[in-house]
Amino acid sequence: MNVTIIYGGKSGEHEISLISAAAIARNMDKQHNVTLIGITKDGRWYKQPAEELTRIRQDTKAALTIKESDENQVLAVPAGGKEKAFKTEKGYIPTDVVFPVVHGTFGEDGTLQGLLEMVDVPYVGCGVTASGITMDKEKTKSLLEQAGIPVVPGICLRRSDLADWKHYDEMLEKAQRELGFPLFVKPCSAGSSDGASLAKDLQHLNGAITEAFLWDDKILIEKAVNAREIECSVTGNPTTYNGEFDCEKVKAYGPGEIAPKHDFYDYDAKYNDPDGAELLIPAKLPEQRLEEVRSLAVKAYSALDLSGLSRVDFFIDKDTDTLYLNEINTLPGFTQISMFPKMCEAFGLNFTELTNLLMDEAKARFKATRNLQTSR
Repeated sequence: MNVTIIYGGKSGEHEISLISAAAIARNMDKQHNVTLIGITKDGRWYKQPAEELTRIRQDTKAALTIKESDENQVLAVPAGGKEKAFKTEKGYIPTDVVFPVVHGTFGEDGTLQGLLEMVDVPYVGCGVTASGITMDKEKTKSLLEQAGIPVVPGICLRRSDLADWKHYDEMLEKAQRELGFPLFVKPCSAGSSDGASLAKDLQHLNGAITEAFLWDDKILIEKAVNAREIECSVTGNPTTYNGEFDCEKVKAYGPGEIAPKHDFYDYDAKYNDPDGAELLIPAKLPEQRLEEVRSLAVKAYSALDLSGLSRVDFFIDKDTDTLYLNEINTLPGFTQISMFPKMCEAFGLNFTELTNLLMDEAKARFKATRNLQTSR
């Protein structure tokens, strides 16, 4: 099978993508013919030489790089299909399935998925609408609340709110009155804790808001829960599964628990500090609570019409034992320490089997959607 892995991108998570994509390429079944396409930070696409794949397969700690050359710049071809979806000066790149590993903006938010729909190839992960919704934490929370799933209390602040200082002060007073310090501030559409801060008082809150608005035009101010961080991996397609393809059956793996050694599970704890957090798989919870987490993860996954894969993140309040769904990541990290593949492996699905499952699901979803009528 011809597999095209797309990585990098215009995102604050660019460097994480280089590591995740390397792990996927390294662990992918060697019977597949793999092509690497790297997206630079300014958004240009380049086909990578075969030596790059060889290099990262020989070095288990190596991250992918992006080599740029005019002759290898990639163009996407609308309606190109599996034979002509992507081309360079040297010719077309046959692609039976795309494995996108572009975390964050311009990759996880529905933009890349829309392009892949237009060029008419199967791709791993959620579709356009589901990707766009889950990238927006405020919209995700609203839909989850409608589905009866508990979420962390919070308020949304838009850049336009800053234009009216009286209104802005009222919003801050509301946050203090209804939520109380400490408060957690984060962009609505960013990942890997980019732009996220813990505010312990009003002075810190103003600084945290300023930082969050560097990353997005809409931010969330949430109650800072004294929480245990619980995560659950989910695969499958609840929308089209009819028993024909087992890869589409919705399954939950885990949950696991992250015990951060920083104030919260921030970017440094996730990626830079090897001792930034302890990963516990399975989470140290009673079986009844483990099953509750799995059930809620599947319920949320289905309510948002997700497909392929997602990591569903929960909080358990240490003071009240209340369970909250915190957020959903539709293209979770695949680094050597990432929870998504680790939970799958701990519950019987190793890395190579996981990549095969996800690509099989992508092809099954593609087949189902292409059977739908689009014109009279």
